[in-house]
Amino acid sequence: MNSPDSTRTETDKDLPLREDIRLLGRILGDTVSQQEGSEVFDVVERIRQNSVRFDRDLDEAARAELEKILAELPRDTMLAVIRSFTYFLHLANIAEDEHHVRRRRAHEMIGSPARDGSLERALARLQAAGVNGEGLRACLEQALISPVLTAHPTEVSRKSILFCQHEVRGLLDERDRLRLTPGELANNEVALRRSVLTLWRTRMVRSTRLAVIDEVKNGISYFDETFFVELPRLYCQFEDQLRQAFPDQNWTLPSFFRVGSWIGGDRDGNPFVTAEVLRESVRRQSIAAFDFYLGEIHALGRELPLSHTLVEVSEALEALAEASPDAAPQRLDEPYRRALTGIYARLAATSSALDQHESPEHAVGVAEAYAAPEEIVADLQVLVDSLLANGAELIAAGRLRSLVRAIDVFGFHLAPIDLRQNSEVHARTVGELLARAQRCAKTSACGDYASLDEAARIALLSEEIASPRPLYSPYIDYSPETLGELAIFFAARELRQRYGAATLPNCIISKTDGVSDLLEVALLLKEAGLLVPGEKPQLALNIIPLFETIDDLQRAPAVMQQLFALPAYRALVAARGDDHEVMLGYSDSNKDGGFLT
Repeated sequence: MNSPDSTRTETDKDLPLREDIRLLGRILGDTVSQQEGSEVFDVVERIRQNSVRFDRDLDEAARAELEKILAELPRDTMLAVIRSFTYFLHLANIAEDEHHVRRRRAHEMIGSPARDGSLERALARLQAAGVNGEGLRACLEQALISPVLTAHPTEVSRKSILFCQHEVRGLLDERDRLRLTPGELANNEVALRRSVLTLWRTRMVRSTRLAVIDEVKNGISYFDETFFVELPRLYCQFEDQLRQAFPDQNWTLPSFFRVGSWIGGDRDGNPFVTAEVLRESVRRQSIAAFDFYLGEIHALGRELPLSHTLVEVSEALEALAEASPDAAPQRLDEPYRRALTGIYARLAATSSALDQHESPEHAVGVAEAYAAPEEIVADLQVLVDSLLANGAELIAAGRLRSLVRAIDVFGFHLAPIDLRQNSEVHARTVGELLARAQRCAKTSACGDYASLDEAARIALLSEEIASPRPLYSPYIDYSPETLGELAIFFAARELRQRYGAATLPNCIISKTDGVSDLLEVALLLKEAGLLVPGEKPQLALNIIPLFETIDDLQRAPAVMQQLFALPAYRALVAARGDDHEVMLGYSDSNKDGGFLT
């Protein structure tokens, strides 16, 4: 805490945690007493004390007293009691999180061996196992780690609550890291009390269900608070440690760790995810990425006022500065700033063209938009190379290095959005397309798709996937469901062309139970121009089966073997570099067969 006890031993290493929990519990108790009255506080205390006695000592009298208290609680008091214990657990969790940080820092400060879960420990284990730098490099060049943000219809966490909890976390961190004066310590406690009071007076759950775009905003907030800063930092840290562990290798890592998202693309059971929602989700993600880049470029302008009268610069940097629309006399001798001003103007133009979004700070002049994220990285690399060549390695390794990595990771789109839909919806959509095409052609070749057995479906779908003939026509009437499904795939093609192929890389099929489920999606992708048939077909998206029930999981190997044996589908796999992802469900399979199964 604020005044470390020099006699503290390893056995009482959790004492600071207990002190933090006691402090937060006392503040919460005072808040309840002041806001709800002493009678409510007394009830909360009686419940707490009897719960502790029963849990610790199996005291049956305490259990009986606890049951009696709870049975007689008036509604308003019951709500206050529930909120009291809920917020206490929230605050205790915050204290535990801070304690984990405290313990990690303590180990680092005394030079303890690398701990399990750290990059240092992982690299040490690899070296002990005989893995060399070349082998590790080959692995990382093929690796992909992608935690995926998902939304849930019952999600009730409010950003207002999360903000208050963030404030409490920061104040606890301040008490732990800084040597505060008595006055500063008192001010810190007042701020804690203010945050807890705000928490107490803030509605705990949402009064209305979130719209999909609200879920998108919530997902983006995690990038603002964490990923934008922490992912580039993680890459930089990992590269530095790899250079120490394997100094014989040139460690510039590929961006193998990328955050994905289902928010705005997951239609399984959510009819509110439409083509327009998908477009707006991608647009908002893009705006968030560009706003971050523009803010970092603006900050770099403050950090790089280097004058060419005092430092050498590369010819490439001079050319980049000359191409900038910045002609301010006071910056004529500051090529880095002028180059950054030009990059800012091009970034702002790109965001305006892609997202119809105005930059936070106005650009100094008109500039050409960037065509791809790689062009931004190339311009920033000019600054990096010039700094490295002229004795400014420390500057190059700071914000500039992190920004280059961020743009490589997040691109124009921030996070790839996966499309997901239930296989039954795909089947109905394909069935209607086939039926309408049959009706217009006045032929019975397609038959009634829903009545076909699996073998007949596979044969029909394989033939249609290989044919350049489209089934969809804008001059035919379709059901709203079919129009909605087709609109999603048409929007996906448009968004990939606009923001890049990484924007929408995957199409996931919920409740996959057979080969036809994947062929149906292939056919829908063909209708949208995302699959081009031919001797060597081109497939733009990964088709990913999601096996969920126990029966489906058990059949999954046979389904995939049958798929790979189909020449039409095997050609699609070859078009994706002979890589094929399979998702194994855990939620529905757990409901179906139990956790142990």
